[in-house]
Amino acid sequence: MIRLHPLPLAAALLFAASTPLAAQDTAQPREQASLHALASAPSEARLHDTIARLVGFGTRHTLSDTRSDRRGIGAARRWVKAQFEAISRDCGGCLEVVTPSQVFTGERIPKPAEVMDVVAIKRGSSDPDRVIVMSGHLDSRVTDIMNATSDAPGANDDASGVAALMEAARLLSKQDNRATLVFAALSGEEQGLYGGKVLADYAVAHGWRVEADLNNDIVGNSRGQNGVRDNTTVRVFSEGTRSTETAKQARIRNYFGGEVDSPSRNVARYMASVADQYLPDLRVRMIYRTDRYGRGGDQVEFLKAGYPAIRVSEGHEDYTKQHQDLRTGNTDQDRGIHYGDTIDGIDFRYLARVTALNTVTMAAMANAPAPPTDVKTEGALATDTTVSWHKVPGAAGYRVHWRDTTAPRWQYARAVGDVDRAVIRDVVIDDWFFGVSSVSADGYESPVVFPGAAGSFERQAPEAPAK
Repeated sequence: MIRLHPLPLAAALLFAASTPLAAQDTAQPREQASLHALASAPSEARLHDTIARLVGFGTRHTLSDTRSDRRGIGAARRWVKAQFEAISRDCGGCLEVVTPSQVFTGERIPKPAEVMDVVAIKRGSSDPDRVIVMSGHLDSRVTDIMNATSDAPGANDDASGVAALMEAARLLSKQDNRATLVFAALSGEEQGLYGGKVLADYAVAHGWRVEADLNNDIVGNSRGQNGVRDNTTVRVFSEGTRSTETAKQARIRNYFGGEVDSPSRNVARYMASVADQYLPDLRVRMIYRTDRYGRGGDQVEFLKAGYPAIRVSEGHEDYTKQHQDLRTGNTDQDRGIHYGDTIDGIDFRYLARVTALNTVTMAAMANAPAPPTDVKTEGALATDTTVSWHKVPGAAGYRVHWRDTTAPRWQYARAVGDVDRAVIRDVVIDDWFFGVSSVSADGYESPVVFPGAAGSFERQAPEAPAK
């Protein structure tokens, strides 16, 4: 699954000489015809129709009308729910549609208001408690964050993300998935990331083992405000150290490494490898930051809950199309500029490619085994490195990965068989970072796991506040 540079011949021969024959003849990542098919499957027409319908609700502000059938957040939520239910009918009831909600007050919600998400769940066939989430936010806004009545089309922010996840749900409803897939249209993002909290709390309450939240927010425009047009790049943001890291874990990481190897960061690397293999016309630009500078998205609430999560966003943003009243500039500085997040700012070919990236990533992760657990490395005062881990259900074999400590992505990998320990001869632990992935018998590979708490995909709950 993950494309990596081969070892030099001498190193490869040395590794082979130190590895039992049975370990060399083992499960290997393979290209998947079904993933190639998914890469070209998203429909530009369907994406257009979904965004046009969402824009047609006038405003989807979190505090807008919830009773009307034609305008406001309530009408939009009911329409999305009906679309998920229609997809489910087409696949014989394969989706469970739920609407978790909570009542909030806050700086941007001065009076108690219900924030409701619309969520479609496709249960996994063999590992249903392991969950891969794709999310986007349904709510929209204009310049004044408290203006719940003016038209706020929200075509790109974030009807584009909602359209992408609805199209992914349609496509993946027709496929088998070993882990559970979740497609979540969230509310309340603009008022304070409340929809992300609703879903993260729901995941905790239902015991989900969330392997990744792929949060898509502003993914439909290929022309930046500076005039640069780029329909071949998408940015993927990921945190470096875990949001829930304890002081003790920080001390260990500070000494042994892991600053750039959170599970979220390795999900980003996984998505970049998916693009390399299945979408050669789309480059994932990994951004080593939780979100854009000084800004945030619903993935933050998943991170705060202890789950891996990334943000997917277009390569070049146009800020005249975000959080703006609908108007045309008339000053010397902005004369003739059309402000507002309208549908004419969407590049549907580009949005289809971003949708494909998410769809293929979800399918690949859902059909791979879970990432290995309890990964450890040893090798102080030695010329060899020993890597160990706990096996996971569904894995037919494992791969050990390593890279230079300054390399952004994994460089080398070797299959080591259906074992829980491997010795990498003449690769000194001081000079490299290591990780382990699991591989299914049919060639699906999990994300790579960095050793210790810093890299573990297991949920790390936030510490309780001191009393």
